[in-house]
Amino acid sequence: MIAEPTSCVSQLIAGTHLRNVELRQLREIHDHRGAFTETFADHWGLAISPTQWSMIRSEANVLRGLHIHQRHDEYFCLIQGHCMVGLYDVRSESPTYRKYGLYELFGVDLRALVFPAGILHGWYFHTASIHLQAVSESYNKYAHDDNLGCRWDDPALAIPWGISTPILSDRAVNFPHLAALLDQLATSEVCS
Repeated sequence: MIAEPTSCVSQLIAGTHLRNVELRQLREIHDHRGAFTETFADHWGLAISPTQWSMIRSEANVLRGLHIHQRHDEYFCLIQGHCMVGLYDVRSESPTYRKYGLYELFGVDLRALVFPAGILHGWYFHTASIHLQAVSESYNKYAHDDNLGCRWDDPALAIPWGISTPILSDRAVNFPHLAALLDQLATSEVCS
């Protein structure tokens, strides 16, 4: 179980830093008019070339995921609210294969979480929240064949969410367990 936050610092709170996952501090510049924050720039050298940006609003106690994509990288930035992001590495060639990382993010401490294809991922929102999400392949291209999922609460994942009854989509309620997903990934032929 994860303890209540003692500060509003966005950070890894459990598990390990997975290979090729980056949590980048965003710089917010304030003046008398408000604030300005760059959320992405090519010269940062992040391991993603976004082709689609989305803004998502989530109610409190919503869990989105766990999803996995074999072709595209993702970018996640919470801009309002409080959430946890659970990641689980299913890249068999990775030194962090079958390990997880659990991040706690706060809209008041802007950070971008960027991760590659082959990482199971899900977001749990403690409060009503807004986040930005970018992908390196548009949804209309990957939705039909590269949009798989896994039960968020599978004990094999060992992600210590510290929650019991989140609000899920109908699709997520019926996601398979990790073992079945791994079998599916081993036999799937996702085209690039």
